[in-house]
Amino acid sequence: MSPKRGMAPIRRAEIVTATIRCLARDGYAGLTMKRVAAEAGVSAGILHYYFPDKRAILAAAAARVTGDLDRRVAAAARGARGARGRLRALIRTCLEVATRERAVWTVFIEFWGEALHDRDLAELNARSYARARRLLAAGLAPGFADGTFRSPDRREASAVVLALLDGLSLQLTFDRGLMPVGRAARLAEAALLAYLGGGRRVAPRRSARASRPPAETGGSR
Repeated sequence: MSPKRGMAPIRRAEIVTATIRCLARDGYAGLTMKRVAAEAGVSAGILHYYFPDKRAILAAAAARVTGDLDRRVAAAARGARGARGRLRALIRTCLEVATRERAVWTVFIEFWGEALHDRDLAELNARSYARARRLLAAGLAPGFADGTFRSPDRREASAVVLALLDGLSLQLTFDRGLMPVGRAARLAEAALLAYLGGGRRVAPRRSARASRPPAETGGSR
């Protein structure tokens, strides 16, 4: 069953959006072609016209959230000043997505889990990470050029930045009460600046008791 002229991109996008909702609600184990079709409001025949199986839909969902995140990071970086400002925008954008749009990281988690056992998905994941490292290296390049950042290996630097953002984003996805996103961003920035050679320290969080002024004792008015 072929779609009407001009409807193919729209229908495909609707199916991928429905897949993301299903993954966020039921996980990959609960994902079925029948559920996706119902969520997207299409027939099974239409669904199979675009995607032969649920592995193909999972790959498309991962590509969607990756592309969306890339565009958000690029938009934030365009409005930032200097190498540190661009790094700060990258960190903040990634961590905000993890805390505010849990479905995005749910897709990543489900995709990674399946990629461990599926050669085709593993190859897709490897290419996606290689691309992410290239984009990060390009984003960091002006900082290396003007001396803001210093690292013996820029390819390694992009891997370290990606690892920290992935790890912290995962923790914030699993535990929303771990820390406010602003503090998470400041800690990540401090760690990466220290590694990249433009470091600054973030003061430790003070407890509510420690933040109170000491009680007055004795003395005259």
